[in-house]
This record gives sequence, C-alpha cells and structure tokens, in this order.
Amino acid sequence: MKQTTGIHHITAIVGNPQENIDFYAGILALRLVKKTVNFDDPGTYHLYFGNEQGSPGTIMTFFPWPDAYPGRIGSGQVGITSFAVPSGSLSFWEERLTSFNVTVEKTTRFGETYLEFTDPHGLHLELVERKEGPTSEWAFGGVPAHHGIKGFGGAVLLSATPAETAKVLQAVMGLEKVSEEGDFIRFRSTGERGNIIDVKRTPLPFGQMGIGTVHHIAWRADSYEDHESWREHIESHGYPVTPIINRQYFNAIYFREEGGILFEIATDPPGFMYNEPFEQLGEKLLLPPWLEPKRTELESILLPAKVRVLEEDK
Repeated sequence: MKQTTGIHHITAIVGNPQENIDFYAGILALRLVKKTVNFDDPGTYHLYFGNEQGSPGTIMTFFPWPDAYPGRIGSGQVGITSFAVPSGSLSFWEERLTSFNVTVEKTTRFGETYLEFTDPHGLHLELVERKEGPTSEWAFGGVPAHHGIKGFGGAVLLSATPAETAKVLQAVMGLEKVSEEGDFIRFRSTGERGNIIDVKRTPLPFGQMGIGTVHHIAWRADSYEDHESWREHIESHGYPVTPIINRQYFNAIYFREEGGILFEIATDPPGFMYNEPFEQLGEKLLLPPWLEPKRTELESILLPAKVRVLEEDK
C-alpha cells in the first residue's frame, strides 16, 4: 500500500499581498522563500512561506486577490491549518500574537493544547507544541529560531461526507487511523511534520471559495518516480486525476475526493533553490521562462509587496 509521509503544502486565497507578508513573515516569522505568480493567473502573486529553505511539510502558499469576494469556510475545505512549534513555546506565541492585537483562544483536542487565531483575511490557524520533527533555523523580527514555527502540525478537514474522506485518507493516501474523540477522527502519516490530520465528523454547509479560505491541500511524493506511481495509484481507485503539471519547484497532480476537498500530490524535488540561491530566496519576483517576456507588464499590475521588520519588533 502506498503511503504519503504527510502534507507537502497548503494553498489559500487571501487579500492584500503586503498584509499577507506582514502577517506570515512579520508576525509568524516564516521565511518568504519564493515570490512568483500564479501560473494559471499571472496577474496574481503566488507567495510561498516556510522554514529556512521551504522544506516540504513547512510550506504555506497564497494567492493574494485584493479585489476578490470573501469566502465562506465549510465542507469541501481545510477548516484549520495547524503549525507546530517547539515544546515550551506556546506561551511565547500567545504573548507575541496578543502584542500584535491578534485574538487568541486556547482549546484542547486529543490531549493537546492549541492556540487558535485567524489571519487578517479570515483563515483559521492554530499553533500546537510538538517534540517531533526538526526545528526551524530561521529567525526574524522578534522571533528567535528556538521558538520558530517548525512546519505544519497538520490540518482539520471539513468534509461533506466524512466517512468517505476517512476511507480516502486510509485506503488511498495510506494514513493510519489513530484515535476518535468527540466530533473528530484523527489520522497520522509516517512523516515527522505535517503528519496529523483530524476529520470533523459532522458535515457543515459547503464552503464558498474566496478570500480567507484554503484552495487545496497537497501531499508529499518523495521523487518523480514515486509521483508517477501515485498517479497510477489514484486512477486505480477510480478517481479522475490531472496529468502531471510542472510547477517549477515541484511537479503536481490533482484530484477531488468524495467530501469535496481538492487534493494535490506534489514532489519533494527540486525545491525552491531551483532558480534562486539560498541566501536570496524570496527577495525578487521570479517568473517561469514562458512569462519572462511579460515581466514589465506583470510588474505594472502586481501591487508592491516585500518582507519587512514590523514596527513592534524594531
């Protein structure tokens, strides 16, 4: 049976790109590892945040559409994106988020304490302490590396048919069902980060795509050969799946499971140093070769946005 090691990345729709960068790089101290455009809609940024090199399992990506309508979180989506922080760091993050006027709430699930909050555009996020997985080596603003976000803790999936989504996670993606509690079923993958998936048992009304919602969740394939095998594996389970698409920093395939959630499977290679050195990751707008002739036009359309240390951290 094939098994993914966990989440590769999660992609969401947000509003103003500078607000997006200020929150995820400025407040959460994730590294902007790539500033490019949505290959399918080049007039829109595609911003990638992660650990110091954008390792699979740490990558949160965004399509900032300032003029889009607000979305509605519901079935067929990732409801909550979880980030893991080192043991003993939750109090640091509670104090930091509060100092930036971010409302936080402590909750518990499966014996773990979560710090829940939303980003400026309505995305539901949470922080949880985890011992497993490598720590981040990235420090920025007021966040030292030893308190830095390690990557994904996992995600809460909202499904229109939770039992069918549970079957997909087990039979297709190879996750193990490890626990049930209240309104949640917990699954675990084999990796050390992005490995915990909670499925809400109670279906909600279908979500509506827009600002403040997750577009898709991507799972890891460890090589190009493994990726091709995943495509055959998904087809063998009766799911229509896209051809392999070159996204420059990984190859991708997509399919939608019965609960309405868009799944992607993405390759670990080649990574974000494919066309930019480690020291300069995310510093300038990178375009794929076929869009380079349109650089001047695109730069005139895209709103200026850059990483900056926020006033509270100066």
